[in-house]
Amino acid sequence: MKILFIQPSPYGPDSLPIKKDRLYFVGLALPLLAALTPLEWQVEICLETIEDIPFDTNADIIALSGMGHSVVRSISLAREFRALGKTVVMGGYMVSLLPEEAGKYCDAVVIGDAELIWAQLLEDYRKGCLQPRYEQRLQELDPPLPRYELLLDKKIGDFLPVQAGRGCPNSCSFCSVHCLYRNRYYQRPVEAVMRDIHYVRTLGFRKFLLLDDNILSQPDYLLCLCEQIKPLKMIWYSQCSLNIAHHPALLKAVAASGCRVLSFGLESISPESLAAMDKGWADPSQYPAMIRTIQEAGIDVSTEMVVGADGDTLESIARTAVFIRENKIVVPRFYILTPIPGTDFYTQMLQAGRICNHDLYSYNGTEAVHVPRNMSPEELTEAYWQLYEEVFCLGSIFRRTIFRREFWHRPKKFFLYLLVNLYYRHHIKRRITPNIF
Repeated sequence: MKILFIQPSPYGPDSLPIKKDRLYFVGLALPLLAALTPLEWQVEICLETIEDIPFDTNADIIALSGMGHSVVRSISLAREFRALGKTVVMGGYMVSLLPEEAGKYCDAVVIGDAELIWAQLLEDYRKGCLQPRYEQRLQELDPPLPRYELLLDKKIGDFLPVQAGRGCPNSCSFCSVHCLYRNRYYQRPVEAVMRDIHYVRTLGFRKFLLLDDNILSQPDYLLCLCEQIKPLKMIWYSQCSLNIAHHPALLKAVAASGCRVLSFGLESISPESLAAMDKGWADPSQYPAMIRTIQEAGIDVSTEMVVGADGDTLESIARTAVFIRENKIVVPRFYILTPIPGTDFYTQMLQAGRICNHDLYSYNGTEAVHVPRNMSPEELTEAYWQLYEEVFCLGSIFRRTIFRREFWHRPKKFFLYLLVNLYYRHHIKRRITPNIF
């Protein structure tokens, strides 16, 4: 028996799947699912962003897993493969938040984590009694070694993903992670994380992406992990809370262990907007000093922010471009705050009668689908793209990358950031949101 795992590519503005020459940020879900699959099954992985979908496959099961708006493409593929007589299984964050909708297009839906139910699903298929839904909550996070080797013949970047934790203890109303895990947070033993990092190194990689939605929640854990990573002399990247700036010894250890870039979900420079998103514990007035502390430690800063929360105005969105430029954020990304069904924010907007677009398949984070408090949906969408245009104008790009004193200490790295920004600028001109895929 054979399984074809597919990571779909989201649709672009031309209604075609976005294609690239190389996929730098490779997801962990498919190599991990492959490792959970019993040995009697043949396994194949397809990354649609860089590969063509093999519709003539001899696979018995088609397993689709994607994030965000790529779920729309997942549904399209599910319908096509079912028309060809294939059994289709779907999973991932969006599918887990909308299991009834996803279930219309596939034979089985995996809700949440797959570790405890994947083998049972395959056994049920073998016996001819596949169930429409599979869900079982984790008690601990103890996955097998991902089958990274299934990715080696593909046009991917020079690093692989390694997971440290899953879930998050925070309660941001717009966040799909919170709405799926509800403050549950699982952290793997340091030894298990190091097992995966060592394996990545044996495959010839000298860089890795550390996956964890809130790794700073246990500073001692992160410190121990950094102490074991340091002797490997590898380079790594991750996402983190900006509060790491308040832990000078830990910040120093993170940098010394080889961390070169951290991504921070700042969300907004408006305190009112942060409070409206249940993230009032963050203080944007401290952002510049905290960012500077992290940069001075030798770690470059990437950010993700949303626009359209209740504290946002057209003026505050415009000021965000100034904030990005003045704080020399090397790789910034933005999204329109979107009420994803299943999230608390969706429930709030629905009850308030503020959702103006009920076509779930158009929810892509680049067009307002709710009525903001201080502007019209059309004004929000226009302000969003104006923000991107301003942040990725040539003057801003050069100031954030090569026109800075750090450039002379690490010219190759900042020249790479320049190229990334120019690449993002190219996508923005085509109205494609820069994303991690």
